[in-house]
Amino acid sequence: MKDLNFSKFKMRIKNKENLYFIFDIIRKNWYLLTKEEWVRQHCIHFLIFTKKYPKSLVNVEKKILINGVRKRYDIVVYSKQKDVIILVECKAYNVNINQDVFDQIAKYNLELKSRYLMISNGLSHFYYTINYELNEYLFMKDLPTYKN
Repeated sequence: MKDLNFSKFKMRIKNKENLYFIFDIIRKNWYLLTKEEWVRQHCIHFLIFTKKYPKSLVNVEKKILINGVRKRYDIVVYSKQKDVIILVECKAYNVNINQDVFDQIAKYNLELKSRYLMISNGLSHFYYTINYELNEYLFMKDLPTYKN
């Protein structure tokens, strides 16, 4: 797999019948190693090992209902009070991040009401927060660490 724009993380990968699988430390299971899964696992490791969010507050690929339609978010980080503080949308590293991706995470966030949003294709990362009173997106250079 391609080197991504993250720190180097130790990933558990195995080959089974000429297919590669990667271990998800949150879901505690093996998943087919696709380009998007490679990015998702790097985002998970970034949040836990770089930004220091506890594993117990990170949730991966859960279904949500958006306007009566079932969708699945990539990663959510909760506060200890169970509020969503970070919503992450991952794309494969060969997918360009465009307005459609920003619209997708914005739709998910209508339901989740996250404090921070992150979009990544592993090569480019976008971080922003939302001022709900003014209905404004404010881009950030980075996400805060857990302690902040």
